[in-house]
Amino acid sequence: MTKALTSYIEPLETDELEFLQNMESKDRKMYYKVYNIFMIMSFVIPFVGSWYRAFDGAPNAFSITHFFFSTVILLALSTAAIYISYRYFLRNVQADIKHKTKTIEICRIIRKQFMPQNNTYHIYIDARDKLSIEVSQAHFYDMNIGDEISLEFTTHSRLYLGYF
Repeated sequence: MTKALTSYIEPLETDELEFLQNMESKDRKMYYKVYNIFMIMSFVIPFVGSWYRAFDGAPNAFSITHFFFSTVILLALSTAAIYISYRYFLRNVQADIKHKTKTIEICRIIRKQFMPQNNTYHIYIDARDKLSIEVSQAHFYDMNIGDEISLEFTTHSRLYLGYF
């Protein structure tokens, strides 16, 4: 039996919004640090390559045009990688902060499982973005297979916020 997923949108609570803002700030700083490392490596790698060619006995190992051509290619690849990563991840989080909404998705419990390896309780659900969630011991024993549970996700980035 299939069921149509039911979902609706609500405004984010203040603690959820603060969590997203802190996460966005940390991620933005991380992108800046990684891009700085990529920029430095874009100059270091051609320089090391020139020394390697010089040790191999190449006649024109320290070519200025070869160095700048290699540097421009590496900078372009670094910029493209950072931009694609930003568009795929951080931009959605920024859209969640701007719109201040979360999506509530109602799903059914399919299976319950206790994990003795790490003493955790999991329920498997028919949600669109999550297969299972970890729950407390009390909730694990209160819920039954077939019960409905509501999951909270950010609307654009689909970050899991919790259940009720």
